[in-house]
Amino acid sequence: MIEQQIKEAIRDIPDFPKPGIVFKDITPILKDPVLCDRVLDAFVEKLKGTRIDVIAGVESRGFLFGLSLACKLRVPFIPVRKAGKLPYTIKQKAYKLEYGTAIIEMHTDAFEPGQHVLIHDDLLATGGTVTAASELIQEMGGIVSGFAFVVGLGFLNGKERIAPISNNIVVLADY
Repeated sequence: MIEQQIKEAIRDIPDFPKPGIVFKDITPILKDPVLCDRVLDAFVEKLKGTRIDVIAGVESRGFLFGLSLACKLRVPFIPVRKAGKLPYTIKQKAYKLEYGTAIIEMHTDAFEPGQHVLIHDDLLATGGTVTAASELIQEMGGIVSGFAFVVGLGFLNGKERIAPISNNIVVLADY
């Protein structure tokens, strides 16, 4: 039911950010507070039994539901940011994209070693960014307890890429 509601709300934007790509725009979901609550409730239900000490949200759309989910679960929220966006002592991780490279970073005091971290982003495509976030978390002594996504693009095989890190992968609406 939640998958159908999400798919009905999502808007396809052809040729964005470049020709040949159909962008899945989740912003129409944000205009519907009832649907937003249902998305959060679905995450809570599907994550029952998962140890989550902290939620890490990947910039920037991972902040949208990541913070709300952390509040609902009564755990801290960690922003995983693009390089140059965090004001305190940071640890960085460079990774490859289809079209170049990128760097993500987190504050060095974001969590304690040994804590279980759920990684959240709005969309799972190839899994490159959340793989880099996972590596960064593991380098800092954290344990990746799973992944949570509003949308997944199954044809890009992101689940297969991140499953070795944690097979606890929640995708609410898969394409």
